[in-house]
Amino acid sequence: MIHELHRLVWGPALIGILLLGGLFFTVESGGFQFSGFSLWWKTTAGSLIRRQKNTPGQCLHTDSITKIQSACTALAATIGTGNIVGVASALMAGGPGAIFWMWVSAAIGMMTAYAETSLGILYRYQDFRGQWISGPMVYLAKGLKSPALSLIYGMLCLLASLGMGSMVQSNAAAQTLCYLTGVPPVVWAAVITGLVVFVAWGGAGRVAGVAERLVPVSAGIYILFSAVVLIQYRSQILPALREILAYALLPKAALGGVGGYGIMQSFRYGIARGVFSNEAGLGSLAGLHGATDHTTPEEQGMWAMFEVFFDTVVICTMTALVILCVMGGSRGLAAGTHDGAILTAFCFEKVLGKTGQYLVSGSMVVFAFATMIAWYYLGRQTLEAVISLIGSRIEISGPTAHRIKIGYLILYGYSVFLGCVSTLTAVWELSDIWNGLMAFPNMAAILLLHRRIPYVTVHRQ
Repeated sequence: MIHELHRLVWGPALIGILLLGGLFFTVESGGFQFSGFSLWWKTTAGSLIRRQKNTPGQCLHTDSITKIQSACTALAATIGTGNIVGVASALMAGGPGAIFWMWVSAAIGMMTAYAETSLGILYRYQDFRGQWISGPMVYLAKGLKSPALSLIYGMLCLLASLGMGSMVQSNAAAQTLCYLTGVPPVVWAAVITGLVVFVAWGGAGRVAGVAERLVPVSAGIYILFSAVVLIQYRSQILPALREILAYALLPKAALGGVGGYGIMQSFRYGIARGVFSNEAGLGSLAGLHGATDHTTPEEQGMWAMFEVFFDTVVICTMTALVILCVMGGSRGLAAGTHDGAILTAFCFEKVLGKTGQYLVSGSMVVFAFATMIAWYYLGRQTLEAVISLIGSRIEISGPTAHRIKIGYLILYGYSVFLGCVSTLTAVWELSDIWNGLMAFPNMAAILLLHRRIPYVTVHRQ
């Protein structure tokens, strides 16, 4: 039942909506992700060099965050186990061509991310405490004038935060740590839950501060060691890239049918894994950027573009090239017996020894922890919007709202703990269903509100 529902939600209809929506925004913006590359790159990655201009001291409120902190928090939510497990699974199921279609999903998804994030900033507002209320719930209620859809989206997002955001991630982290150390899961459950609750208790400021320090370091280390592997296999990089293009664009017959991969198979798994990894179209990026101070819709839209690019084109590509180069391309994949994180760990271990195994395992744990705290922040933002929406119709006092937020933190912590000590076969698919369902009201909203999207004009010299 759950499996069939999962196939229905993540079927051709959803993937078609995400692809056609991304193409629509690409055309409407004049292909800004391509024509405006130098501008959005300088605004985002280029600004990292000038970090002293965006210090935490600029924040006006304890729940406000800086531009770089919001970017790191968003990256923490998107760079997760999918960058290791998802890429390996896409390669095994769809062949090298799946990576090409992941690039395609990222290229057009960048403009979907821009659209939803810029609308999130455009429609956000501050409550009586000066706290930003933002995200898809706000532009569904204020822009689309649909409180019912707004509430439905909010419920789905909260369910996703307790599933994909907490249980699934904590399970991956705990199982990895148990495998490395032999320590019982309940011990790691207590440690992981304690750390997540400690960070979450500090509010948006602490979550963003931890993400700001954790994400660049962990992603940087992963990229560095991936580069070390690729340098050793540098003669295999061009053949791997040729196979990525060939398996994406040539019929199976022209390739000899190695591994049984076909264009449609590569397309299906590449697009699905790309969307799953970068989350463009689900609305989560709009919520994660909501509390940013001293910004504009255009600037946060460009940061969202960068996050999709970095997640899929950089991190996922590095993982894919490591696997393809070490395994010897499509023939090696077809003859291999590993999948998921084990396949990635095997490739790193083959070059770096035990260091490679610890690298992949450590990356899984750090990425999972960063995802947990980022999804708590997203869930908390969504809960604020739910309380605001319901509170405008039913009087919710300050103490009652506070108790609801404390209750959510306790529930989130319990979900983290439960994920560490449980087997989560059904939770994986249920969480994926909540994520997929989030896309339907979100895509409807940003497509219907497309005339309000403030696109950036590229001035040519």
